[in-house]
Amino acid sequence: MVKLIDTDLKDVKLIETDIFGDDRGFFTETWTKNKFEELGLKFDFTQDNQSLSSQAGVLRGMHYQLAPYSQTKIVRVVTGVVWDCLVDIRKGSPTYGQWEGYILSEYNHRQLLVPKGFAHGFTTLTPNVNFVYKVDGYYEPKADRGIAFDDPNIGINWPIDTEKAILSEKDKHHPLLKDAENNFVYGEI
Repeated sequence: MVKLIDTDLKDVKLIETDIFGDDRGFFTETWTKNKFEELGLKFDFTQDNQSLSSQAGVLRGMHYQLAPYSQTKIVRVVTGVVWDCLVDIRKGSPTYGQWEGYILSEYNHRQLLVPKGFAHGFTTLTPNVNFVYKVDGYYEPKADRGIAFDDPNIGINWPIDTEKAILSEKDKHHPLLKDAENNFVYGEI
C-alpha cells in the first residue's frame, strides 16, 4: 500500500510505502507505477540519481531547473538522515516563497514528492548519507539554477549551524529568490 501525506506546501506530498520486516531486515517497493498512478502520481521517470555525503553538515541546495527542463522528483534516503527542504517558487502560488522541511531517513523510509516549481535542498544530519531520487526530466546544464539557502526573505530555519555548513562553491553563490531567474507560474506548470 502507498500512503500520501499532505504537507503545508501546495502539491508537495510525503510518501510512505508498506515495510515488510523481520530479523533479517526489511523489504519495500519504493516505486510501483500502477500503485502510484492510482493515487494520481503519474510521472514518466527518465533518470535516477544518487549522491553520497560523507560528512554530517553537508548542505546541498537550493536547486531547480528552469522550464521547459524542470523536473518532478521523488527523493529518499537509503542510508543516514537528512533534513530535506523545499521552497515554493511558483509565481502566483498561494504558498509562494514559503518553505517546509522534512526528516527523511533510513529509519522512517519516507519519500518526498518535489513538484516542478520548487527549489530543493537538504542538509545531512549524519555522516555517510546515500540520497537517491527519480526525476521525470534529464539534467540540462543550461537550465540549472538555484536560490540562496540563507535568503533572509525566505528565512529557512536550517537545523544545523549554517556558518559551519559544508557547501559546494556553486551553492555558496546562488542569488536571493527576488533576484533569481525563475519562469514558473502557478497553474501553468
